[in-house]
Amino acid sequence: MTIRTIHDHGQHYRPRMACLKKVEALVVEMQDPKSGLKFEEQKLVTTTVPHAIAGQDIHAWIVNRLKLDAEEAKAFGTMMVAYGYIYPLQDHKRLILKVDASLYRFQTPYFWPVQHWRAEDTDYAIYLAKRNIRKKGVLELYEQEHYNNLHKWMNHKWDFIVMQAKEQYRAGKERKKSDRVVLDCQERAYWVVHRPPPRTASAMDYGLDRLIDPNAEEVTGERPVIIFNSQAIMRPKVKSTVSLGALVKFSSTFKNHDPFLAPCLPSNPWLTDDITYWELNLPRVEVPTKMRVERWTFNFMELLNDPCGRADFRLFLKKEFSGENLAFWEACEDLKWGSAEAMKEKAEHIYKMFLAPGAPRWVNIDGKTMDITVKGLVHPHRYVLDAAQTHIFMLMKKDTFGRYMKSPVFKDAQKKALSPQPHTFTDAQLEQNARNRKPGIHPIILHQQEEEEKAKLAASGPVDIKQIMSKLDRRTDLKK
Repeated sequence: MTIRTIHDHGQHYRPRMACLKKVEALVVEMQDPKSGLKFEEQKLVTTTVPHAIAGQDIHAWIVNRLKLDAEEAKAFGTMMVAYGYIYPLQDHKRLILKVDASLYRFQTPYFWPVQHWRAEDTDYAIYLAKRNIRKKGVLELYEQEHYNNLHKWMNHKWDFIVMQAKEQYRAGKERKKSDRVVLDCQERAYWVVHRPPPRTASAMDYGLDRLIDPNAEEVTGERPVIIFNSQAIMRPKVKSTVSLGALVKFSSTFKNHDPFLAPCLPSNPWLTDDITYWELNLPRVEVPTKMRVERWTFNFMELLNDPCGRADFRLFLKKEFSGENLAFWEACEDLKWGSAEAMKEKAEHIYKMFLAPGAPRWVNIDGKTMDITVKGLVHPHRYVLDAAQTHIFMLMKKDTFGRYMKSPVFKDAQKKALSPQPHTFTDAQLEQNARNRKPGIHPIILHQQEEEEKAKLAASGPVDIKQIMSKLDRRTDLKK
């Protein structure tokens, strides 16, 4: 097994090598004197920059060469800028391809991602120190923050960093003005790609390093890595005996409910061609089996994962006048696994229905969780309600689930549950069952049937709570 660390350069870049090498070949073709782009000297403020090209020329070349439409060509050009193969001469912070007269240049191959040069904090500190000398202390806000942090973390070798920055600045002043501007732009473009401004997703991040939450700040530098590793070392570990004991307990608990370890009741349909077992264990049945009801008692998640168990639990919650908790949990699951188009509308609907002040079905969550949820709803995503959903789930698990296990609703479900008797088939009956075998139902048809049942339940109207409570009271009276 390979463990990727912060110094494992090969593993960090390997998943993108095939893509980047194809991009590299295309960039080389774009610079071909005959079939490539035409370079011109362009005036940038008071300096003449050689070999500059306009964004619209790059876009037109990509369209003609790759036979793409305008949007795809723009996206491909933006990818080339984001990976640092092309860099802008004017708007350095925005790593996108503008289809206009904006000027761009090709990055020198030394700074291409395929070279496997990892952006070190020492090199970044030298670059910031050199910019600080040239700009006389006037840096961008995020660059000034990085400069102060690096000065604090690398105080033991800051004299060496400043000395290197002064030497590079002195050597740069001896070059021609146009060459100096080009080299400065190349270096600046490299660090904008590898140390992007805040709220900017870096194309160089991969896997767990990629910034996927638009509400989170991007953290750079070695100190966060050190803090994370320290916390991981201090985190309590589980002994092997404890973990093995938990595995044995889980296996013994679920052994009788595993068709591979215990016989199926009334019979195994794969051996006898009798589909009674499948019919009794459909997702939604009027009366579940005793084995199925017994599985609800193992843990709260088993109850929620079973449609019949969730329906029975919903009946209990309606009697307790707390059905909004389960409804909120189901709405969060629908947001998490639903379509992306309706994600924003669903998040707003859930907030107005369950979380807003004076909501029709208001759920009780603490102030800290509410602050996190409200802050996340500024930029809603699939997991924006995870904190509130977890809070409600733990509330139902620790309090409501225990009372449900002792309630008349669950006891009535246990009493009515079916206990199928094992089938005994002769060889002749098995042959007859094989001849009468019916073709299987396609999963799409089953899914359509489930959706139709959900629609019927939704169209049936609200449930009368008083009627349900009267039925439950009659059941308890009969038991007495």
